[in-house]
Amino acid sequence: MMFDRIVRAGLALATALGLASCATIELETRGPATPTTMPPEAPKTLGVETPASTEQKRLTAMFGGRYSLPAAETYINQVLAKLAAAGDRPTEAYRVTILNSPVVNAFALPSGDLFVTRGLLALANDTSEVAAVMAHEIGHVTAGHAQARAETEKAHQVVARASDVLQSKERGAQIKTTNLMSFANFSRLQEFEADQIGVRTIAAAGYDPYGASRFLQSLGRSIALRASLFNQRGADRPDLMSTHPSTPERIQKAIQAARQIGGPGIGQQARAEYLAAIDGMDFGDDPSDGVIRGRRFAHPRLGFGFTAPEGFVLENTSQAVLGVADGGAQALRLDSVQISGETSLDIYLASGWIEGLQKTSVQATTINGLPAATATARSGDWSFRVAVIRLGSDVYRMIFATHDLTDAVDQHYLEAINSFRRVPSDEAAKLRPLRLSVVQASGGDSAHDLATRMALLDRPLDQFLLLNGLDRDGVLKTGERYKIIVE
Repeated sequence: MMFDRIVRAGLALATALGLASCATIELETRGPATPTTMPPEAPKTLGVETPASTEQKRLTAMFGGRYSLPAAETYINQVLAKLAAAGDRPTEAYRVTILNSPVVNAFALPSGDLFVTRGLLALANDTSEVAAVMAHEIGHVTAGHAQARAETEKAHQVVARASDVLQSKERGAQIKTTNLMSFANFSRLQEFEADQIGVRTIAAAGYDPYGASRFLQSLGRSIALRASLFNQRGADRPDLMSTHPSTPERIQKAIQAARQIGGPGIGQQARAEYLAAIDGMDFGDDPSDGVIRGRRFAHPRLGFGFTAPEGFVLENTSQAVLGVADGGAQALRLDSVQISGETSLDIYLASGWIEGLQKTSVQATTINGLPAATATARSGDWSFRVAVIRLGSDVYRMIFATHDLTDAVDQHYLEAINSFRRVPSDEAAKLRPLRLSVVQASGGDSAHDLATRMALLDRPLDQFLLLNGLDRDGVLKTGERYKIIVE
């Protein structure tokens, strides 16, 4: 990535996550070996946090914590109970937690705790699709994949360390590559096995076994749309594709598994019941982490906002606000650091954290009453317009990149930099999350008609079709319910 090349510290994206956990800490109660009487004033022992519960708490926090939507949680737990009764371990107790994250992900822990993000719930179109996801995750648990992966990874680490000692550097690299490829292949086979288990389980529970392949197709479409919007995957978004790769082969195998059970039309899809359960659910980023409305970004909690140049598509990640334009030929990044208030911004800008900085371009200034400094830089084929702005105890770094920094392009960047401002508390209080709303199609309604009601400014028709599992030539059914996004 271009920014990785010029910024030495603090700008690398986080690696994709593979697991997360329950937002409720489970305590393990331990009592004395023999009965005894304790004085009334003795402290009450509630239990001890286990390493597993501590890890669960930490990982759940990475996915935004628990999201409260009682109707959805109740409904999904009812589905989960049916899956458990139809699965390989009918006496196992499973519980689901919805996570407050817009990314599409799901996972299960050996304890029987399952987790789905609200981003995944928004993408699914009926009960059978969500059932397929949960049955797949249960399949990983019942097949012992987590333990198998851990043991395999340990073995590969041992072999890799041995190769460093016993082999030449070139031979050692070959051994490491072979081991990594073997491990990746083993994981892929695990996915196929979990898919097969999932398809059989949802069919046994009375759901449409083709729900698995439909959800995998929607997942692939979601990633493709995101890639076309941002010209990149975004390495710090731990979506289902990072841990459960969706391939045409995997979709085909899921279809084949369903066909062994019966033809299309068997089992319940329970679309209306599912849509009723998720109606009103928050969509996209939590406002406490920042709000994107077209080219505008505002962070109500931190109290700032800015407007990107015309043509930019913005994305909010855990470490930065990213933007692209012209298919990736232009890019921006906004992040923050803390530096001493005694350090002037022009000195900080020239302190060496950017390679290729043109020191003669450094200029101290103010932006909407905030101390700031700007400069330009050049590295390889890229030119950069850089700004640092102090707001309270934080310094915000805005970096624009382009292959051709003409005067006109630079002026657009400077206008965006100069749009950085404080967001008053009353304005911040009005920023609300987007919501998923289930609406009924009237006679004559087209996909385009309902898409125009979407509060999404970037390709609303494509996003409407994706959210509802529709093709471009798909015809809406009068009286049928569909998902749209509203403010």
